[in-house]
Amino acid sequence: MQQHPLVAILTRLGTFVLVMIALSIMIFALARVVPGDPARMALGPAATQEQVDALRAQMGLDKPLPAQYAEYVGKALRGDLGMSLVSQRPVTTDLEQTVPATVELVLVSVIFMFVVAIPLGVITAHFRDRALDHIGRILSLTGVTIPSFLFAISLQLLAARCLPNWPIIGRLDHSLSFQAGPTGFLLIDSLTAGRLDVFLDALQHLILPAFALAMAGIGQITRITRSSMLENQRKDHVLTLQSFGVPERVIIFRYLLKLSSIAPLTIMGLEFASLIGNAFVIEMVFAWGGFASYGLNAILQKDLNAVTAVVLVAGLFFIAANLVVDVLISIIDPRQRREEAR
Repeated sequence: MQQHPLVAILTRLGTFVLVMIALSIMIFALARVVPGDPARMALGPAATQEQVDALRAQMGLDKPLPAQYAEYVGKALRGDLGMSLVSQRPVTTDLEQTVPATVELVLVSVIFMFVVAIPLGVITAHFRDRALDHIGRILSLTGVTIPSFLFAISLQLLAARCLPNWPIIGRLDHSLSFQAGPTGFLLIDSLTAGRLDVFLDALQHLILPAFALAMAGIGQITRITRSSMLENQRKDHVLTLQSFGVPERVIIFRYLLKLSSIAPLTIMGLEFASLIGNAFVIEMVFAWGGFASYGLNAILQKDLNAVTAVVLVAGLFFIAANLVVDVLISIIDPRQRREEAR
């Protein structure tokens, strides 16, 4: 008996909510027990104890932890994540300005992973133990073993040497006057505004950091795709199709690729979380000014509300990505629905 897709989605949504609650409790508690007084760090060493106590009372740090958490959750459900101690603005305002930059970078990196890794995995599996297979395996191993920040610096040096006019820092050239629209994505907003010059410049700025960010995922997904293709090539129905003389390209793209896409999709969901984490380093190298850079500065300056919000948003992306992947896999592979129903 197969489980209805809607039931499976609702079950995963329930798990999503429980994980977010657990994550919020853990992050909230850790942010409160880390050494250092956020109020003292915000006011500086010259502030008096009376001023520090007043700020602690204003931030609610003088209350018991359960009361602080209940107050925080109540405000968060209303869209209030508190004030940033560094920028002196609502954290939600900072996130609205910084999250789109990182999400755009990560989405382009995912596109690179999908466009490069899947075909490369199929090619290396098809030409097993030949020159193309060896080259592809070397490239995938290189992507897995070399840190992303080293790729980022290498790409910057290579571009500065071979393409001196290619942009290597920032999101947009300073000579272009453009304000991002409702999505915050420069590529989309520039197209909707009819600014082709802004679109091309933003795309140029995106290529190097997105490729550096995607390299580890490209290597991992290439290896998984290759292994899945080789494993499924030995299945009985594939051997039967080959014995009936079905063209190789039909077997690969109509049967093998669908079966072999389940494992890469799972890895891609996990890689999405690692892209958010690796973006902290990539954004610093390319002076990207996105959500990851904002989070790093918040951690270094112990901006309590900002740190909590950054970790929660990162966890939200991770859980949402895995939820989407689970739904896609249940659609692609009916065997999983039957297993869940049992």
